[in-house]
Amino acid sequence: MDEFLKTASALKDETRIKILKFLLMHGERCVCELEASFNMLQSRLSRHLKILKEAGFLNSKREGKKVLYSIKKVKGFKKAALDEIKKLKIDLPTLKKCSINTKT
Repeated sequence: MDEFLKTASALKDETRIKILKFLLMHGERCVCELEASFNMLQSRLSRHLKILKEAGFLNSKREGKKVLYSIKKVKGFKKAALDEIKKLKIDLPTLKKCSINTKT
């Protein structure tokens, strides 16, 4: 039950839905790219990413000074939610690269 509630809670925020769709579209991305693309303060973005990670939607890995986030392979309710998010017609920001990121 806790897992379900954590998942449902993570999905009740429009910004988190947009972050998930953005990562589904653009693949693994550095925090600085998400920050620049969403024009969001790092502290606010980090809170959203933490919630999504704790709910089991995101992987993160450190590469030097960068932290990269990607969508985790999931099953069941989480997979169904991601499948529905893929279909949503929502405006997303343009991907903006950051200077410390060397990934294309």
